[in-house]
Amino acid sequence: MNFIPVNEPLLNGNEKKYLCECIDTGWISSEGPFVKEFEQKMSATVGRKYGIAVSNGTAALEIAVQALGIGEGDQIIMPTFTIISCAMAVTKVGAVPVLVDSDLHTWNMNVDEIEAKITSRTKAIMIVHLYGLPVEVNNILALAKKYNLKVIEDAAEMHGQTYNGKPCGSFGDISTFSFYPNKHITTGEGGMIVTDNEESAERCRMLRNLCFRKDVRYVHDEISDNYRFTNLQAAVGLAQLERLDEFVERKRKMGRYYTEQLKEIDGLILPIEKTDYAVNIYWVYGIVLNNNIHADNKTIQKLLAEEGIGSRTFFWCMHEQPVYRNKKLFFDESYPNAEYLARKGFYIPSGLALTKEQMDKVVDKLKKVMNQI
Repeated sequence: MNFIPVNEPLLNGNEKKYLCECIDTGWISSEGPFVKEFEQKMSATVGRKYGIAVSNGTAALEIAVQALGIGEGDQIIMPTFTIISCAMAVTKVGAVPVLVDSDLHTWNMNVDEIEAKITSRTKAIMIVHLYGLPVEVNNILALAKKYNLKVIEDAAEMHGQTYNGKPCGSFGDISTFSFYPNKHITTGEGGMIVTDNEESAERCRMLRNLCFRKDVRYVHDEISDNYRFTNLQAAVGLAQLERLDEFVERKRKMGRYYTEQLKEIDGLILPIEKTDYAVNIYWVYGIVLNNNIHADNKTIQKLLAEEGIGSRTFFWCMHEQPVYRNKKLFFDESYPNAEYLARKGFYIPSGLALTKEQMDKVVDKLKKVMNQI
């Protein structure tokens, strides 16, 4: 039985050509010319002045929080339903994540809950766009202006997506991307910070590189990590970026096909195709089980795996993470929409290399599993 993985990247463009150039010239480290070119082209794609490539998306978030001067006791409002990297970036500097629930329609953070969470200690709002549709950005920007707050925009899953026609990644004081293999643009591992603020950009460059002083190498006034990005990664990223429009259209076509094939299956809540501000780019094809299905996502996943179909659960809520419970964070907090998504949501194979024949097999096996349930 040929197993269909949940994601397989598409690497049949200029990736090999550019990698060979790195090897032939000897430029393989973070000093190579592809790094700067990738930073410039990626930041230009989302309409930002500066791009700072880093080792992964988590590093991008951590540097973004530090670069904004957020520290001990400060508060950042963010969704509970997201990857732990977002909360880690906050707690690592001694700041406190203040959580909001999800919108069951888009699966993003419920922006209507944000204002009530703002206090005198609030320094920023972290936007996290999830699974293919962006957050309602305008409402958040208005709150940030009203209360003089910074905006950190995690656009890790939003390569090629727009909000009201403007690129995701263009809205934060600092915005971040991930280039993990399941993203529309991959470099294997990798991430990028983008901003229009020259001072913030310079600080991000220092923080990614051990905080070397500009005047004297090996002398440091601050402590930071090594978050550098290699020329090899940038070579792959450039080749991927050349095909971004093609990849977005491919993903949208896949999403529409899945929806057409799965819409009659009882008990499945499928992703919405569009809102009044964006068309879904289906970073992954997510599915939520209806309440009338007396099973959780893990039960469905186990049955799919037995049929040779890979899948993955949605994110687990921050307020239910054992590591934060052990630290006495989020005591007695409950976010029912996010909890529902975390227990009932999963996604099926939807990588860029997926073929129609594989999609048909996924549909067939999912129908079989749902009939069993």
